[in-house]
Amino acid sequence: MRIAATDQYRRAVTFRKLHEGSEPFVVANPWDAGTARILTQHGFPALATSGAGLSYALGRSDGANLVSRAELLANAEEIVAATPLPVTADLESGFGDTPEGVAETIRHAAAAGLVGGSVEDSTGRDEDPVRPLEEAVERVAAAVAAARELDFPFTVTARAENFFQGRPDLPDTIRRLRAYEAAGADVLYAPALPDAEAIREVCSAVTRPVNVLMGSPALRLSVAELGALGVRRISVGSALSRAALGAVVRAAKEIREHGTFGFGADALPYPEANAMLAPAHPADPESEPAP
Repeated sequence: MRIAATDQYRRAVTFRKLHEGSEPFVVANPWDAGTARILTQHGFPALATSGAGLSYALGRSDGANLVSRAELLANAEEIVAATPLPVTADLESGFGDTPEGVAETIRHAAAAGLVGGSVEDSTGRDEDPVRPLEEAVERVAAAVAAARELDFPFTVTARAENFFQGRPDLPDTIRRLRAYEAAGADVLYAPALPDAEAIREVCSAVTRPVNVLMGSPALRLSVAELGALGVRRISVGSALSRAALGAVVRAAKEIREHGTFGFGADALPYPEANAMLAPAHPADPESEPAP
């Protein structure tokens, strides 16, 4: 179900303004309509799709171009329809061999009801995981140009994937983020930064809002601590979906290895799950955007 143009405009403006606040905000990452509804009810101001979460839900590994653009956008459209919140999407590397292909993805994303999307500089190829800078900048510029043609403020996030792809090169990461900022990206993002000092350096090196990925056991910083480092937006990526998978794995091991069912004590009670996912009505507070 497509949302109305006026609703999409409202969500887009709301999302853009969140990046202008004095405190950082957390954008939670659902992977289907059900988790979108649950996260909406828990007070998050915006949502972001999880490419890895969708891959896992489809029974595929992440990072190898195994999910098509059509599959990703169909999932995003379901998430958008399930919440009144702004939704931005993990658009992988733009689903296009050329800058125009990336621009086309932005237009399709807008048609799906999204108000933002991230474009990576990764390739999905093990032997050559990160694109040359000039090529990556052209793709970001194409995404920005397509976004500016829309009739609402679509937020483009540009991702520098060095650390996520096993290339711990902070100077090159900063060089890339600065180039993406110059190309017009609205938000900058370098997933898997290793520590607080690296986060501080990235935030101080650019003037656009910075998104930071949390959820790694190796990096335990609070929202307040990240704000003090200069972070404006925080996402948890695939961490929520992996937490759910972890619960399934632990339950399966308990059943097979011990023949017991203690995992049920931590399961969401059946009536509570049903109540959370009951049809929303316009008058319900849960159907309204978080303040």
